[in-house]
Amino acid sequence: MKMMSEMWTTMGSTLASFMFLWTIMRQYCPYGVQRFLEKYTHRIMSYFSPYIRISFHEYMGDRLKRSEAYAAVEAYLSANTSKSAKRLKAELGKDSSNLVLTMDEYERVTDEHKGVKVWWVSNKVMSPTRSSMSYYPEQERRFYKLTFHNKYRDLITESYLEHVMREGKEIRLRNRQRKLYTNSPGYKWPSYKQTMWSHIVFEHPATFETMALEPEKKKEIIEDLITFSKSKDFYARIGKAWKRGYLLHGPPGTGKSTMIAAMANLLAYDVYDLELTAVKDNTELRKLLIETTSKSIIVIEDIDCSLDLTGQRKKKADKLSDEETDKDVVGRKEAKEEGGSGSKVTLSGLLNFIDGIWSACGGERLIVFTTNYVEKLDPALIRRGRMDKHIQLSYCTFDGFKVLANNYLKLQTHPLFDTIKRLIEEANITPADVAENLMPKSPMDDPHKCLSTLIQALEKAAKAEELEQNCPIQHEQLLQQNGSIKENGELPPDKAVNQCQL
Repeated sequence: MKMMSEMWTTMGSTLASFMFLWTIMRQYCPYGVQRFLEKYTHRIMSYFSPYIRISFHEYMGDRLKRSEAYAAVEAYLSANTSKSAKRLKAELGKDSSNLVLTMDEYERVTDEHKGVKVWWVSNKVMSPTRSSMSYYPEQERRFYKLTFHNKYRDLITESYLEHVMREGKEIRLRNRQRKLYTNSPGYKWPSYKQTMWSHIVFEHPATFETMALEPEKKKEIIEDLITFSKSKDFYARIGKAWKRGYLLHGPPGTGKSTMIAAMANLLAYDVYDLELTAVKDNTELRKLLIETTSKSIIVIEDIDCSLDLTGQRKKKADKLSDEETDKDVVGRKEAKEEGGSGSKVTLSGLLNFIDGIWSACGGERLIVFTTNYVEKLDPALIRRGRMDKHIQLSYCTFDGFKVLANNYLKLQTHPLFDTIKRLIEEANITPADVAENLMPKSPMDDPHKCLSTLIQALEKAAKAEELEQNCPIQHEQLLQQNGSIKENGELPPDKAVNQCQL
């Protein structure tokens, strides 16, 4: 008994001394030496240990892209081992309606496959900073570690890991919460090598059923999107990256942004809203592309206004006068002082972003441009192969009106529909304007009143178009002289027609 007590005392003293020396070494020993000692300590221990360990890191290489294997393991463990774990993390799942539980850091759980037990550990390490006074925080490197006995090596590497990857991907799809991403200016990135995108939950309710489009056009677009989403093998066979470009063009208020939301909801894709003016140069643009995931839509809205990419291939016209040149130099100087160096993204960089070599990193992505003035865009930017499908969204038709009437007023038919059908064929009015007139403004507004309001708006729009066609000179003069001009620069139709007739 005395010998046993002395043995435990000696062992405790030895362990305490070892822990003290280890703490001192970690605090004062250079990081490189620590890594060297850990490396060879693990190598020596591996000769005596019968267990094999496999690590699944969150990021591989230079943090360019999150590992799909890590995400699959995370989803698998959240569903299969969360009941046995004692420390968990919780986040909202699909549609923000349920909580998804995952293992917390440094938690260890047991799993079983065909009678064989394995152990999973959620871990993370901190990369050292250059200096204790460094502006950037330490980088966290998360990973899962799988441990199993050496005699089950073939079973685990061939059967169990395949099972984990397959089930993990299925769980991710079931619990996937779609997100809306946006990029931040480079100088606002929290630290080097951290993600360039910030996101919120994507909850836009738009669908193709609620869009004011002709049934034939809806069917064509839906079939095109669904065919694309199921064409992985086809794109591989023909040797093209699995992506497709869409150009949405038309007057303001015709539903281009709503179309993007409907596309995302149809395919259950994430949306990356790319703000080109916040991108420093072509290199940053390429990094942003690499960090996008599959099953996503990359959107650049109002491409004609995002950067000065139009006319870059046009030949220079006549030389500017000295006065105009001086004004241009001063203007550029003022713009530089106000907005800094600005974006240096070029047309060539944007073209490479769409269909260059780097665009093949990842698959199942849509690239969508929107513009109000398609004629301003460089032909190289919107040619087939880059923007594969051009979709023109124009003024509201009677079919589109019926969809909006059903959405806003729950009407399938009404005696005023015939009048609206005649007027809507004569006047150019956007779906946004139709929707605004159909929306009840008070509890007393019934469907008949809303339809009457729309009829009045259609009549005014028809008179304005008639005025512009019959007496454009007087119309222009009245636009400049009359003080009661609408916000969009148009003269009230009834007043303009009267003055034109005079």
